[in-house]
Amino acid sequence: MKATRHLLAQFTHQNLLYKSPTFFLLLLTVIGCALPFSQNLTPEEQVAVVTTDKGTFVLEFYPDAAPVAVDNFIKLINQKFYDGLTFHRKVDTRGLNIIQGGCPEGDGTGGPGWTIVDEYTNPNQRPHARGTLAMARPSAPDAAGSQFYICLKPQPHLDGNYTTFGGVIQGIDVVDQLSIGDVMTKIRLEAKSKYVQATAE
Repeated sequence: MKATRHLLAQFTHQNLLYKSPTFFLLLLTVIGCALPFSQNLTPEEQVAVVTTDKGTFVLEFYPDAAPVAVDNFIKLINQKFYDGLTFHRKVDTRGLNIIQGGCPEGDGTGGPGWTIVDEYTNPNQRPHARGTLAMARPSAPDAAGSQFYICLKPQPHLDGNYTTFGGVIQGIDVVDQLSIGDVMTKIRLEAKSKYVQATAE
């Protein structure tokens, strides 16, 4: 980008941009190509790559099931909100098997400063299968913010009570190894095509 700014300054000084609209268009193309490509991808075309102490896992999104939750999660990732946060809760009992994170306080009491609406009544909601990503919330309705959980086993008793909005497509073995206190070093958005090969229809 420094080189691009240098070229732009040189050609502006020499009035060559005015004389060469073709060069100007070419320069705009170069600048456009340097922008993050993920900004042009739909939620269906993106995945969240989560780097942790135990390894990396990849999450896909279900915008048809929970568009608000997906947009909120993507917004927080773009803000690097989750970088450095921990998984503060793990429940592995006969009735509940989840790992939970996304609290800036590290104890389950914090959030991003806003809440989003519940979407578990959406007819496109997915069941709580193993690897499902869902919004955590207190008992109050429409109180989810940044905290999420991942199902370690199917949790059918949570269906219709909590919003599911994604799922693990790679690295479920890493998720299984996560413990309380493990750090999310970073979460980044990438093209889903890097992790899922297109199938011929």
